[in-house]
Amino acid sequence: MSGQSHLLATRRFLPLFLTQFLGAFNDNVFKNALVVLLTFQAARWTTLPAGILANLAAGVFILPFFLFSATAGQLADKYDKARLARFVKLLEMVIMLVAGLGFWLTSLAWLFVALFLLGCHSTLFGPIKYALLPQHLHPDELLGGNALVEAGTFVSILLGTLAGGLLAGTGAPMAIAGVGVAVAVTGYLASRAIPAAPPPAPDLAIHPNPLTETWRCIGYARENHAVFQSILGISWFWLFGALFLAQFPAYAKNVLGGGEATVTLLLATFTIGVGLGSLACERLSGRRIELGLVPFGSIGLTLFALDLAFASPAGLPTGAPLALMELFGRPGTWHVLADLALIGLFGGFFIVPLYALVQQRSRIEMRARIIAANNIMNALFMVAGALVAAGLLAEGLSIAILFAVAAVMNAAVALYIYLRVPEFLIRFVVWLVLRVTGRVEAEGMEQLPVQGGALLVLESAGKIQPRDLLAVMAASERPIRFLLDAELARRPGYGLMLRRAKAIFADHAEAGRAALQDDQVVAVAHIEPEALLAGVPVPAFRVILQPATGPLGKSRMRVEALAAVER
Repeated sequence: MSGQSHLLATRRFLPLFLTQFLGAFNDNVFKNALVVLLTFQAARWTTLPAGILANLAAGVFILPFFLFSATAGQLADKYDKARLARFVKLLEMVIMLVAGLGFWLTSLAWLFVALFLLGCHSTLFGPIKYALLPQHLHPDELLGGNALVEAGTFVSILLGTLAGGLLAGTGAPMAIAGVGVAVAVTGYLASRAIPAAPPPAPDLAIHPNPLTETWRCIGYARENHAVFQSILGISWFWLFGALFLAQFPAYAKNVLGGGEATVTLLLATFTIGVGLGSLACERLSGRRIELGLVPFGSIGLTLFALDLAFASPAGLPTGAPLALMELFGRPGTWHVLADLALIGLFGGFFIVPLYALVQQRSRIEMRARIIAANNIMNALFMVAGALVAAGLLAEGLSIAILFAVAAVMNAAVALYIYLRVPEFLIRFVVWLVLRVTGRVEAEGMEQLPVQGGALLVLESAGKIQPRDLLAVMAASERPIRFLLDAELARRPGYGLMLRRAKAIFADHAEAGRAALQDDQVVAVAHIEPEALLAGVPVPAFRVILQPATGPLGKSRMRVEALAAVER
């Protein structure tokens, strides 16, 4: 097998993938089945209106993310994550038995208890799965592993939603619990094959207070600026995606003039787009974490969400609700579906590198707690987004205009993040330029440490050119601080990019030492490193550059380890 698909044949990944896939599938089977039952058979369960029940169910499921994410992160840092995964799957079996009791007794209270516990199940498993990936995968597999997990998650959401609706329509609620138990048992069996994952912080003291620990987890995430801004980007994507998904039923009925099958079509189109975008990340980035895909993804999200708003029909068609084949024959339907697929596709480009960055750059001993902070922020953003969307719709805003508002806000949020972390935009420009003018081959760059300071000494047979620097930036997954001759700062275009990348053009010795002591990667060209950086012990590497032979040629480089710079 080639690319990321080979991971599906390894014990390091496949059992975790199956455990995650089945858990997400089970969550959505039960959630959607319960919502359908409460929508169409509310009188059998309670006197409350169906609309209130559906929103109450959503709140009950998401509440544990606020209450227990911090505790889940602590547990995943303190204990073996493979054993925790098996415990969570055992808990899932018990939860589905509780759901069966609720259906048997026709008790809404017991069903909501089961829904709350399913929220706990997802809360506990989130830090486990994302902290396991960098522990079991090689650095060049991390992006592909995340891509498969994200694609699998959205497919499981689609399949679970469809299965939940079908089971609710059978008139046999106990079948929902039966399927849930069977899926939970299968998930437990898969989890038993997950290899051991020794804890990074076995002596960690567990603090159960959700308020103080939540704030502490967010504090850990804020220690690394790029990690925290990535968490904000991930949370924004979940708000953006959840806002679109929540409008599909009303959009299908009141805008497109379709029926229940149209809702499924919209969901399937969006899900397939996200899956394809996620899986394409590895090919577009060369099996490495390419942050340049993030701005690329945000541009596509904005443009195609705006286009969807303008492409939406202004009035209901005659004869609504229309069957699917009738809907396909209407002008504009394929335009809407293409927009949804492309929103999903660019969403995959946006989300996968951000997840991989959070895993790669988080401190190992608190990685799970930082992922817990991400889950808390995700839940907070989704709840806030739902409330804002409900308020705007209540004020008379149309769904199409709501999509346009989301698109504009997406551009604003993206711009904010890229201004706070220029690395994203710089990587995008570098990625785009080198894909147009030629690619980069880097032999030995995997020797560069994932964390901590490092020194790169650039060497070339001729004078090092700005394009050579772009090639080095593209070859490294970590941001690079260049120590350069001030003449390069005056080059049009290149000088601006180098300044945004915080290149050092003066006071080389002092600024270079400070950057290395701050655990940054520093590259020197035309400057003797020993004279400038003596006194800072760091791993050092020689980067031998072979410039491209033409404007569209491939840039090549070879990286060799040098002795550490002595104190």
